[in-house]
Amino acid sequence: QVQLLESGGGLVQAGGSLRLSCAASGTIFNINAMGWYRQAPGKQRELVATITSGGSTNYADSVKGRFTISRDNAKNTVYLQMNSLKPEDTAVYYCNADGVTYYGRSAYYTGTDYWGQGTQVTVSS
Repeated sequence: QVQLLESGGGLVQAGGSLRLSCAASGTIFNINAMGWYRQAPGKQRELVATITSGGSTNYADSVKGRFTISRDNAKNTVYLQMNSLKPEDTAVYYCNADGVTYYGRSAYYTGTDYWGQGTQVTVSS
């Protein structure tokens, strides 16, 4: 009923910028929180940034001042602007949506913890 589709990954040199987008599809009424996580080879998935429907944000210390998360509630889309990229930012970036209220089978439902398929970000030194 709810799917997340990411775009915007790619290869960039250190110091460069990329913008990731993630659109949630389905008959969605509200999404409580959306966010970005990343997983580098051999490492656990880690939080990058989250944003609530009211606009409150939270960032990992490693990206503060370089990354900016934003969302368009009307489009059910979350963005991640990544500036001053470093080689250590190389990872698969995953979009997450939590507290998603959607309409299906003649009723409203609220689901938790939806994930996108991931998009690769590679930063070369």
